[in-house]
Parts: sequence; structure tokens; C-alpha cells
Amino acid sequence: MRKIEQAMINAIHNRKAWAGGNTTVQVLDDVNSAVYLHGHHIADYNSGNGFVMVNKDTLRRWPTMTTKSRLRALGAKVSTKAGVTYVDGFAI
Repeated sequence: MRKIEQAMINAIHNRKAWAGGNTTVQVLDDVNSAVYLHGHHIADYNSGNGFVMVNKDTLRRWPTMTTKSRLRALGAKVSTKAGVTYVDGFAI
């Protein structure tokens, strides 16, 4: 895991707003945080149950290695095969 991704995870678990490089974490409430990459919302993370809600619209527009890496660091199952991006095994 990259240092920036570890810092992102630490901010989420510590319930702290954080910005580093191209990634930002916003605390939404007692358990939910929003993650942004280059100002684009890529996911919400629920620290109560560890659930990651991937913003599929953003991922469709920018299926970059960095976007997928940040999502994987959060625990999302994101992959690409033959140019098609998958979330939890389903093409988006």
C-alpha cells in the first residue's frame, strides 16, 4: 500500500478530515467518510461496518490506476479485464 493510501486509511479510522497530494478525506458523520481524488468523489466508507460504497459514475469516467488503487486500499474489489472495469465482479 502506498504511503498516501495509508495516510488516507489512518484519517478515516481516526475520524479526521485530511488532504494529501491528490486525495482528500471528509468526515460526514460518526461513522461515514467521503474520499475524493482530484476533487472527484470516488467512494464513501462506513467505519462502523467497513462497507465501501464505490461511486461508479466517477470510476466509469476515470478508471485510472490511481482511482482503482485508492479504492482497493479502502477494501473495494475493483479490477480491469480486457479494458472493462469491474466492481465486485460486475462490469460497470
